[in-house]
Amino acid sequence: MEQRRCQRWGSRRKWSVSLMILVQLWSNVSAQLKYSISEEVQEGTVVGNIAKDLGLDKATLKERRCRIVYGSTEPPFRVNQNDGILYVNRKLDKEEMCDRSKACLIDLKTVLENPLEVHYVSVEIIDVNDHAPVFPEKKYMLEISESALPGAKFQLQAARDADSGLLSIQQYKLSHSEHFRLEVKDRGEDRKTPSLVLQKPLDRESAKTHVLLLTAFDGGRPPKSGNMTIIVNVSDVNDNPPVFTQDSYNVRLSENSPIGTTVIQVNATDLDEGSNGEVSYSFGNDVDATVRKHFELNQVTGELTVSGVIDFEESGRYEIDIQASDKGAATLTTDKTVIINIVDVNDNAPEIEVTSFSHALPEDSKPGTTVALISVKDSDSGLNGKVVCYVSQDLPFLLTPSLQNNMYSLVTKQSLDREQQSEYDVTINVKDEGEPPLSSKKNIKIIVSDVNDNSPQFSENPYTFYISENNSPGASIISVTARDGDDGSNALISYDILREKAGKAKLTSILNVNSETGDILALKSFDFETLKTFQFQVVATDSGTPPLSNNVTVNVFILDQNDNAPVILYPLSSNGSAEGVEEIPRNVNAGHLVTKVRAYDADIGYNGWLLFSLQEVTDHTLFGLERYTGQIRTLRSFTETDEAEHKLVILVKDNGNVSLSATATVIVKLVEPKEAFAASDVKSAATHDENDNVTFYLIITLGSVSVLFLISIIVLIAMQCSKSTDYTSKYLQETNYDGTLCHSIQYRSGDKRYMLVGPRMSIGSTIVPGSHANTLVLPDRRRPSAEVRTFLTEDNYNVCY
Repeated sequence: MEQRRCQRWGSRRKWSVSLMILVQLWSNVSAQLKYSISEEVQEGTVVGNIAKDLGLDKATLKERRCRIVYGSTEPPFRVNQNDGILYVNRKLDKEEMCDRSKACLIDLKTVLENPLEVHYVSVEIIDVNDHAPVFPEKKYMLEISESALPGAKFQLQAARDADSGLLSIQQYKLSHSEHFRLEVKDRGEDRKTPSLVLQKPLDRESAKTHVLLLTAFDGGRPPKSGNMTIIVNVSDVNDNPPVFTQDSYNVRLSENSPIGTTVIQVNATDLDEGSNGEVSYSFGNDVDATVRKHFELNQVTGELTVSGVIDFEESGRYEIDIQASDKGAATLTTDKTVIINIVDVNDNAPEIEVTSFSHALPEDSKPGTTVALISVKDSDSGLNGKVVCYVSQDLPFLLTPSLQNNMYSLVTKQSLDREQQSEYDVTINVKDEGEPPLSSKKNIKIIVSDVNDNSPQFSENPYTFYISENNSPGASIISVTARDGDDGSNALISYDILREKAGKAKLTSILNVNSETGDILALKSFDFETLKTFQFQVVATDSGTPPLSNNVTVNVFILDQNDNAPVILYPLSSNGSAEGVEEIPRNVNAGHLVTKVRAYDADIGYNGWLLFSLQEVTDHTLFGLERYTGQIRTLRSFTETDEAEHKLVILVKDNGNVSLSATATVIVKLVEPKEAFAASDVKSAATHDENDNVTFYLIITLGSVSVLFLISIIVLIAMQCSKSTDYTSKYLQETNYDGTLCHSIQYRSGDKRYMLVGPRMSIGSTIVPGSHANTLVLPDRRRPSAEVRTFLTEDNYNVCY
């Protein structure tokens, strides 16, 4: 027997630092390891290589914040993030860390992040023989009557050894004595109670005192021991010990019973008389201080009452030795064990521990992503310790149980969107099944971190802006704004102008955009007469990874300003001044057309609407000027007293807010009818070549303007067809609108006749097909060649002849 014990102990010593790995897959992210190590090893002793045993990459341990999670106290072990080795972190004392009657297992959690992994590590602390048996007293006084019969037992104080298992007390030895022998009662759980058995009657006259040495040995190699001296005093005869009325005492006691509650009352009788028959009760010598703290025994009545807090979780069962002693000169005692079974009461609420928690959860996390690991503990037993854990149903999270009891994973049950909700307050509720049930709750705040899943959105699409011409170069003319539903750098927007199309490169080159504010600057002034509308695209890009972008079309319409003064086309002298001489016969009647002042304004609308007025005239009764056409007509017939020459100064002005104007001077000479006809022929011949040059340049100018106008009309029509919004109706002239509200007018220059018209045409004029009512042709009645002069008038320039 002793040899087999030695073999088992030697075998156990050999694997005291050996590795036992039990891998249990759990949700593909956890495993369980088991190591063993002896107590009292030095700090820094290697327990095992976690990284190797789990197949983890050592290079990622520090980045993944590999660590040991062990409640709120300092963990007895630590893991090196560089090599993944588990080391002893502080002194290990099995007797301090664990109940001596159980295997000492320290459960640890190894947590790694990114991705979240939890591995369970169980380390068994192996007991070593570091404690020697100790008796409560060095000397024990025992009084035995000389009448004691052989076989009488006298219970002794048991030694205590803090070690457990084979290293606890294994045997007792008594020094040699012919009167006594030793008997040991094995109570299990490393408890052995020695008793002194009388094997030969005592003779007080031969020896009043017997001195014995009791030695307790543990199972170490070599064993450790402790001694107690037993002094036996032989007393005179008291030959009947007390006898209990029951063979056994078993009782049930609810935990949390109030102090003073009677547990049981024992009773013993003694057949002796007098003081030898008076019985008193006391705790047995083997009852430790912990039991004495919870219970109190009445020495006279034998009533056992509660004197401290009874907690089932501390101890569910008590075995208490009660001695009944008489009061004889040589006290006789009888021992009886009272077994008290504690009935569990649901007095412990469940405790929730968040083992690992990801505070920031990406919004693109897939359903089933683990957010936190929840462990629940209830110190009660049975149904009182069975718990149910749950979270609110209206949250995108749920609790899934793990393979380990009372372990849960908080996982996502649906996709998250930070733009709809950026954080969640999750309440974890847990309750037991006791009566009444007890519950606990714990709040966890989960922050949903942003992912760049929203592209910038412009406040309008498309943008439409109206700006006045003659803007200041370099100044901001318009501004676009975009918003990104993401957060942080994912919502930081920069703006740029798309310059991809070669046809728009020239236009976009004069624009610049502030990348931060979206303000768009024009690098030069716009001229309505050159450019009426243009279109470009602005792109908004966020700063996420990868970046997302969106673009918007910007339509810009240039508004006309009154920045062009009227230009006199006729009369026009050879030196360029607006002066002319008109000769008319003296015998003309009232209403005769003397001449027509012709002018144009490059502006449109009211800015290009020209009005004519007489600023200066020698005789107001002779001549009249039509306000809208510029025609000068006679108001009455001439008389002999009228002067032969008259000067008329005509003022031409537009209708802008700040009117611009020009003046023309016409000298009217009255001649006799024959002279007027001859002079007309001479003048016609003299100025024929000059008029040819003027007409040629005029045709080129008006033709160019007409081509530009037609191109603008085509562009606007195309925009109207492609978009529902009519951007041109507000600013383009209607078909029947004429800038100067003038009528057609015929005039003669030498031997040629011309008719120049605006949008309004005189009755009897001929319209050439395809001219859009802007080209009028009059054959020259005086020349057989029927030479035709054609003039195109452009609304944008409001030409009036």
